[in-house]
This record gives sequence, C-alpha cells and structure tokens, in this order.
Amino acid sequence: MLNRFGASWPEMRRNPGTDTNFRRSLPETGCLSQGLPRGTACPFVVPPKRLSALKLPTSPFPPNVSDTIGSTPLIDTVPDILARIVARKRADLAQRVQPLEAWERAAERRLASRRDFRAALTAGPPAIIAEIKKASPSKGVLAHDFAPARIARAYESGGAAALSVLTDEPFFQGSLADLEAARAVVSLPVLRKDFTIEPAQILEAAAHGADAILLIAAVLSVRQLHDFREAAARYRLSALVEVHNRRELDAAIESGADLIGVNNRNLSTFEVTLETSLALAEHMPAGALAVSESGIHDAADIVRLRAAGYHAFLVGEHLMRCGDPAGALRKLVAA
Repeated sequence: MLNRFGASWPEMRRNPGTDTNFRRSLPETGCLSQGLPRGTACPFVVPPKRLSALKLPTSPFPPNVSDTIGSTPLIDTVPDILARIVARKRADLAQRVQPLEAWERAAERRLASRRDFRAALTAGPPAIIAEIKKASPSKGVLAHDFAPARIARAYESGGAAALSVLTDEPFFQGSLADLEAARAVVSLPVLRKDFTIEPAQILEAAAHGADAILLIAAVLSVRQLHDFREAAARYRLSALVEVHNRRELDAAIESGADLIGVNNRNLSTFEVTLETSLALAEHMPAGALAVSESGIHDAADIVRLRAAGYHAFLVGEHLMRCGDPAGALRKLVAA
C-alpha cells in the first residue's frame, strides 16, 4: 500500500529515509551512515545493543557541552541545548516501533475535523497562541498541578486564538495525550509543539488530532522545510516554521514558508529578548504571517511587536506561571 509520502509503509518502517523527498541531511541516530554522501538514505540500522552503547543524553538537564552522535557531530550552527534535544529525539525515534498504517487510518479519519490554525491567527489581531507546557529545560516544572483540559478551557475563555501544546516528554514532560485532552474540550486549533525531524512525526501528529506542527529551521534543511510543509498540508496541517536569526529566516523564506515564527529565546544561553523579533521584522517576506514567540509578558510587549509588523504572539511561561491565565490573556488580547 502506498502512503502519502509515496512509499509503502513496510518500506518506510525499514528505513524512513528511503523516500527521496524526505532524505535527511543531519546525522542519523541508529544508522551507520559514515562514509555515505550527505543526504544519502542510510541502508543499515544499528542493532539495539549498539544503540544502547551510544553516549546519548540521559537527563533533561545535561552538562553544558555540545552533543555528538557516535563520532559525527551535529551541524555546527545548532545551539547546544537544541542539539541535545535533537540527539535524544533521534535516539528515541530509532528505538520506537511506529504503527504507520494505524496512524495513516487515524489521520484520514480526522481530516474532516481539522481546524485551520493559520486562519485562526488572521481572524483579528492580536492573535494569542496560548501554550500548555508542564516544564522546560531552563525553568524546570512550571505547573505541579498540571491539567491540560482545565488550562485549555481557561485559555479559550480568556480569548486565545489557538493553543500550543508541548508533546516532548524527556525535556518538557509533555505528551500527545496532553494535546488530545486539551483539544477535546475547546474549539480552538492546536499546534503540536515538538521537535519534528522525520516525516513519520507529521503523520503521528495528524493521527492524534493536531491542527498544526512546528518546524525548527535550525535543525532542518531548506529541502526538509519545504517537503515537511508539503507533507503536513496533505493532512490539512498548518506548519509554523520557527527561526532564531537572519540565516534561518532566509532558509524559511527560500523553502516557501508563509507562517513564520521568531523565537526570542536564545537556545544556547536561554536568554530572552524581544529585540530578536524586532531585528527580523523588516526582513519578513510580503504576505507572510509573522508570529513572535517567547518573552511576552504584558500588553506593552504586544503593542511594541504589533508596531513592528507581528500579527500573532505565542505566550507560554507567563500564562503557565500566573494564577489567572484567563485574566492574563484578556489583558494581552486587549492590547
């Protein structure tokens, strides 16, 4: 049976990189790729015994050192914390059984109920993407009494245009169950906030009810950004392409992205400044919907960013830490 990626599921289960549209250029955990040309699909899978011997991060709060997979370093431009997360994600994906046929059936069933994430952000400024996350690598646990459904209701009551739900478990203590629980009690579209590095994760997101996915330009090539967006569109998923600097913004533009988020958090130091969004605003392409992410705390921040051309704003930590998220959202929406 051929799937939406143009290959049979058994073939992709053996090696997701066999589809030339989605061959990955970053080093592959679980794949003996040394000596192959960059971007070549790897024909050999590392046995579990070999995988267990690899020196991969075991803690959400590892030492501040750059990661390597085997003897192959991640690309030099990937910030340290992001490199650690990607290394862990590749290791987890390599060892996990992926029920691709079941995900395909579930994704098909959910097509009719998909909610238009991008359209929700254009309905009326300022559009707030309210984020649900239990923890972060920099701040630890943000909410000990964590109830995604309750938080989602509060966000909708406060006027959020959309939700973002962290589904990464090792570093953010999130899950797809959190996304499903949040989406089930609201009418808002929901972004799966995770680290998408292979096509099967797009299918997984579609199968579990996500309405949008995040694509991080720092860890994907221009070709991957384009192809992953196209794959998402086949399931009516929006794709928010996240950038952190001018080089990544140029890559996002080259890939054809029209929904671009600027993360104000420096993923090397975890310092946050709105100047990142302000500096990149003038380089946004015409017609793109610009989203400013992180470091937004009050209406004054929204006013400043709107003046620079941003239409939507992803707010997480501020809302998770405040005692009245609905009230905090109302103040932001009124900016």
